[in-house]
Amino acid sequence: MAGQGSGGNVIAAICNIFIPGLGQLVQGRILAALLFFVLVSVCYGMAATVILIFMWIPGALLHLWAIIDAAKFRSPGI
Repeated sequence: MAGQGSGGNVIAAICNIFIPGLGQLVQGRILAALLFFVLVSVCYGMAATVILIFMWIPGALLHLWAIIDAAKFRSPGI
């Protein structure tokens, strides 16, 4: 990836819209990808129950954070 705002970051952000963490995986950040995927999935899964319906809010916030994180990522410079 060339840097913040590059085409690769835009593609990674678009990937994150569909599956949280996929953009980080495209960027090669496996730990961040797993973390975002698991956290968002758990929140959305808990929100699927009627009792914990309020969990969609932290799930949506984490999902948005994953998208922004992929869009603003700067690879360590050489």
